[in-house]
Amino acid sequence: MRRDEEPGRDREPDRDEGPGGEPGGARAEGAGPFTTRLTWRSAEGGTAVWESRAVRKLGALTVRAAHEAEAVLRPADRRTLARLRLLNALAAITFTAGGALFAAGASLAIAAPGEVIATTVTYFTGGMFFNTGGYVSLLQTLNAPRRSADGDRLEPVPWRWWSYEPMRIDWLGTFLLFVGTLVFGVNLLDSFLQGLTTQQAARLVWAPDVIGCVLFLISGQLALAEVCHGRSGIRVHDLGWWIVAVNLAGSALFMLAAVADLVTPGSESTVSLAVANWGTLAGALCFAGAGVLQGFEHP
Repeated sequence: MRRDEEPGRDREPDRDEGPGGEPGGARAEGAGPFTTRLTWRSAEGGTAVWESRAVRKLGALTVRAAHEAEAVLRPADRRTLARLRLLNALAAITFTAGGALFAAGASLAIAAPGEVIATTVTYFTGGMFFNTGGYVSLLQTLNAPRRSADGDRLEPVPWRWWSYEPMRIDWLGTFLLFVGTLVFGVNLLDSFLQGLTTQQAARLVWAPDVIGCVLFLISGQLALAEVCHGRSGIRVHDLGWWIVAVNLAGSALFMLAAVADLVTPGSESTVSLAVANWGTLAGALCFAGAGVLQGFEHP
């Protein structure tokens, strides 16, 4: 997909065409092959802006009428907004609950290291919430509105449980997030196994943990590129940026904990149990905090 292509349309405009195929030349921004923001002159003579995250989370375009200094949001239909609001609430609740349970599991591992079963059950329950949150985030992407034929409005799409759209940055980011939660689920399920050798533990428990962390990190980087339109920087007044940044910090802490949890060959102990537990605790609190913030990013 070229940078100047419009997401969600069957026919893509040429470089010298506007967003609806008319002459005018829409200005596209993004990261790599992904378009995250598209700006064009609206039919009313003003300026309209499509942003990937704003459409997916808020269900709205940004429109500034001719001779007007302030831009306003032009929302999708009420049914689509209600759908996005519900999906966002579910994602926020499940990620907050999953992060809180992971934090409880890490706290239990620190305070009562002998309570292995209780800790594992707590982690596994938290993982189920993460699985749900990951899939709901993907559903929000699948069912976000698309630009109309004239380019100045958002139109609803039929409800979908699945689609394959790897050249959309929001689809790829949420898909990798969901797969990461599933891989974590394998790790957490295998944690119930007892009497594993060092090699078995590395293959069944540690490897899925690391793979899940890598997928989380890639998803977080895509989300950051989506918010910043391919440019790095701190956006203090952007709620979406804070959500992405806190989630990315949590992913990095989970990766640190996973590396520290490796049992080295010839040894029965991890690289650093303290780093593994405290890293998990801090990362889980980041995910729970981002879940709370996500509850405020809705139509």
